[in-house]
Amino acid sequence: MIRPSFNDLSAFVAVATHHSFRRAADELGTAPSTLSHAMRALEERLGVRLLNRTTRSVSPTEAGFRLLERLQPALASLDEALDSVAAFQGSNGKVAGTVRINAPPLGVAMLIRDVLPHMAERFPDVTVDLVAEGRLVDIVAGGFDAGLRLGDTVPRDMIAVRFGRPVGFVCVASPDYLKRAGIPKAPDDLMRHRCIRHRLPGGKLYRWEFARGRQTLAIDPPGTVILDDDRLMAEAAIQGLGIAYVADAAVTAALKAKQLRQVMPDWMPAAEALAMYYPGHRAVPPALRAFLDVVKETGKGRSR
Repeated sequence: MIRPSFNDLSAFVAVATHHSFRRAADELGTAPSTLSHAMRALEERLGVRLLNRTTRSVSPTEAGFRLLERLQPALASLDEALDSVAAFQGSNGKVAGTVRINAPPLGVAMLIRDVLPHMAERFPDVTVDLVAEGRLVDIVAGGFDAGLRLGDTVPRDMIAVRFGRPVGFVCVASPDYLKRAGIPKAPDDLMRHRCIRHRLPGGKLYRWEFARGRQTLAIDPPGTVILDDDRLMAEAAIQGLGIAYVADAAVTAALKAKQLRQVMPDWMPAAEALAMYYPGHRAVPPALRAFLDVVKETGKGRSR
């Protein structure tokens, strides 16, 4: 059997991941028809059907899925090996280029604080283009090199590197507000309070999630103020406008300064890890590899 080329295997991973010849072709910079012919040739060479094709979608067969599972980490390791050499190809051996990252506003703030100073020192010729966006986006379709999200929201076909400490959520209010309105002891008590709600990118209000022992629940407390950014919600809480449910990273300083006080700590769900993620089926540019290396070092990250 003639072994398939690296390009053919990379193309198969792109098609199987996107479930679309068109999207895979857009990523690889080729025509869908060319990609389709290449996949037919690959199947003939291997003597097995790898893809189920319909007029609307493409999906891997059982054999294709097994090949995909093996190829993704193998290609990622090969990319890393090649990138370790490619990093020395720039002028004077310096890594250069632009890295586009999509992350929620708080994630961008964490990257600015924990990663960018080290990037500026170690890789001064790399430009980091950060886009703060609350909604989940397709980073490939959006032209991003990588994204930063909570680990459980990262697509399974992406390679993820954990970043920083896990992010938890807290219910907070100002001491003055709690003195006026009382301190809630359980989620049901919130129905008698003024609450600061979070509007999701799609327009819906985020339901407050709680957990204690085996009990979990989500509620819609009365919202007298609605915002779409945790830092703004924290500021509203500091001003005594009600109780806010926010990421702990947004209120660390305010809690330390006693501008805010946490309530119902025993009802908050477990913290979740943040992850920097990127496509595992295409070559990782040297600039992105440099950025990921700094993320791993400064954020104590590890690959998934």
